[in-house]
Amino acid sequence: MRISAQNRHFFALYGRAELYNLTLCSCSSHSEYTTKRVFDLILAVTAVIILSPVFLFAAIGIKLASKGPVFYRAVRAGKDGMPFTIVKFRTMHILKDGGSRITAGKDPRIFGWGSFLRKTKIDELPQLMNILKGEMSFVGPRPEDMDIVRERYTPLFMKTLDLKPGLSSPGSVYYYTHLEDGIDSEDPERYYVEKLLPFKLAFELVYIDRQSLVYDLRIMFRTALTVLRIALGKKEFKLPPEYDAAMQYLERMRSETADMPEETKGVTL
Repeated sequence: MRISAQNRHFFALYGRAELYNLTLCSCSSHSEYTTKRVFDLILAVTAVIILSPVFLFAAIGIKLASKGPVFYRAVRAGKDGMPFTIVKFRTMHILKDGGSRITAGKDPRIFGWGSFLRKTKIDELPQLMNILKGEMSFVGPRPEDMDIVRERYTPLFMKTLDLKPGLSSPGSVYYYTHLEDGIDSEDPERYYVEKLLPFKLAFELVYIDRQSLVYDLRIMFRTALTVLRIALGKKEFKLPPEYDAAMQYLERMRSETADMPEETKGVTL
């Protein structure tokens, strides 16, 4: 298992490095990183300018629909497992007990306007600010909750932390089209981490293997087309081109989980 130097530090920080035989890897070259960063900056600035009326429209709707702040902020695991604060438009009522970290499709906390923002993915647009700050990219593995990373990630899962998290990814598109509606409303968090997370991360691992600027553009186009189709009422989608490779990663995950010490097993495959 190959993992970055910073990622190895993350393992050690949470006391899990001694469980695995880790070797260092070299990540994306400096030129590839620079090219992607310049692309992200140009596109993010352009998107913020063009979509500013949408930001205003969304914010007014939130203030009219529910008491509380316009934005939702949460700590997520970024590149090399370093925490950062992700920003979204708030789509749920604020409850005293907070509720589950994972949202089921018919979660009663979601208010009407928030449901529209989630369906159209407008709620994700404030992450353009995360991209401008250099914490995220347009395409990359979706950022996960820090506690889920600490408690549930296997060494193979940790590989997804070698890149900046993205606004979209093959895993998030597959989750959006094939998995999200299946979340168990009785215990959404447990169902997510045990049943859905491995599928999502398998697609993220395929992205890491295939990453390139051209592939990023394809993912961005696929994301936009998928959001539009769902907004127009489409419910069934073909399996994505990464599916077969992702299923191979799932088999590796099953083998890895079977070989792990009992106290570290976090997912059911």
